[in-house]
Amino acid sequence: MTYSLPLDWIEEKTAEALAEDLGDAGDITSLATIAPDSHSEARFVARQDGVLAGLSFARATFLQLNEAVIFTPRKQDGDHLQKGDVIAQISGPTRALLGGERVALNFLGHLSGIASATRQFVALTEGTKAKISCTRKTLPGLRAAQKYAVRCGGAQNHRFGLYDAVMIKDNHIAAAGDITRALQAAKDYVGHMVKIEVEVDSLQQLETVLKAGTTSPDGFLPFADVVLLDNFSLDDLRTAVAQNKGRLVLEASGNVTLKSVRAIAETGVDIISSGWLTHSAPNLDIGLDF
Repeated sequence: MTYSLPLDWIEEKTAEALAEDLGDAGDITSLATIAPDSHSEARFVARQDGVLAGLSFARATFLQLNEAVIFTPRKQDGDHLQKGDVIAQISGPTRALLGGERVALNFLGHLSGIASATRQFVALTEGTKAKISCTRKTLPGLRAAQKYAVRCGGAQNHRFGLYDAVMIKDNHIAAAGDITRALQAAKDYVGHMVKIEVEVDSLQQLETVLKAGTTSPDGFLPFADVVLLDNFSLDDLRTAVAQNKGRLVLEASGNVTLKSVRAIAETGVDIISSGWLTHSAPNLDIGLDF
């Protein structure tokens, strides 16, 4: 992988998950039934085909419980998994393996599920110029992990928060008065170094965005960089692409599914964003076998 998450952040998140699961008393089942000096070996195994993500979360989970645990990966994040593949092997104190099992599987299953769903979307858009992107519809506290999983699946990330890009939506437009006024104010506020995206829900609004800008000796400078075409029909998406004439980046969003994504990509838009990737992707079935 050419991208990763900070180890200290991963350790923070796994520590939170372990604290939630173990509470103050710890794993009382293992404490009652497993001898303190017991050691075991186990394997993470894929129960279905998919794409792996979250291996570092699993490793951090066990090492926080006991540094004597040996975690040996057999696959890497981003790898395609087939049912029955061994993802990693672990060995160490049995209580630590049992105590971290569910937390490790929760991270692996959830993040691998996102990566797997993302890879399906990406595969369906092959041969078009459209790129798949996620959104900010993520679980509180786990946005970076979920967006990392999207990257493992072969797609790209949208903005990470309200702080790293301007995105003018319908409520901003309503509060500001109109699209042009909102765009002018945004351009004046952030200058030329920050991208500005604006959401439109009609071809008429798109035309307004295309005309909003300033004229300089070098020509017309639009206020917006990206336009989000919200819930456009396929016919309107094609019209929008023709209307745009390659001037601004066009992003299609709204009700994007595995059944619809190919047709959307074939309209000629640049980006297709889907909140489903992070808020509704099914868990990938992974087991830990002793």
